[in-house]
Amino acid sequence: MATQHPSADLWPLYDLVVRTPRLELRYPTDEDLAVLARLPSEGIHEPDRQPFHVAWTEGASPRREQDSLRWWWSQRANWSVDDWSLSLAVVVDGGIVGVQDAMAKHFPALRSVSTGSWLVRRAQGHGVGAEMRAAVLELAFRGLGAREAHSSAFEWNIPSIRVSEKVGYEPNGEELTMRGTTPDRTLCFRLGRDAWSARQRPDIEIAGLESSLALFGLGPDRQPLG
Repeated sequence: MATQHPSADLWPLYDLVVRTPRLELRYPTDEDLAVLARLPSEGIHEPDRQPFHVAWTEGASPRREQDSLRWWWSQRANWSVDDWSLSLAVVVDGGIVGVQDAMAKHFPALRSVSTGSWLVRRAQGHGVGAEMRAAVLELAFRGLGAREAHSSAFEWNIPSIRVSEKVGYEPNGEELTMRGTTPDRTLCFRLGRDAWSARQRPDIEIAGLESSLALFGLGPDRQPLG
């Protein structure tokens, strides 16, 4: 694949794209990040139902947007083979509508990833959440050779739980965690490689990954580098 972003020779993730028949996940440019930083002002969740452990959506503008940019920029600055967080812009019909995250520690050895995401409310309820999760799972399992994927949601967050169930995750326990300053019960889910194999999506295309494999500590054969 020809380099598209002018800095992709130095930071090859810029050329990473995962395409499905309904949407694409792409590594965001700074221009994309500016769109994403402003997007939550349209609304992501009901005001009295904070679905995130850190209540970042409740900050006042422009501090909220600035904090979001600092977070995404820190992902680039702090990226390492043994501790990475990959945020991908979710694009539907040419417009950015949310973020799909994948995170891992000691990935070359453990081959385990965790996922998280958010969507602007106008994009919710149309199957986009399940489609973007399927896309990032193809990237993790087929693209990077993961063994397992994990996700979690507060026990009252039924839409998020339904997405996990729809793409094949199985219950994996529960724990008491903090939602902002309030304790809340979290349900945990796991998807193993065998279960993913039974549901894998050959209609999902992964482009621009080969040049980024070294950033994940992998060689072209998906085996750990030296």
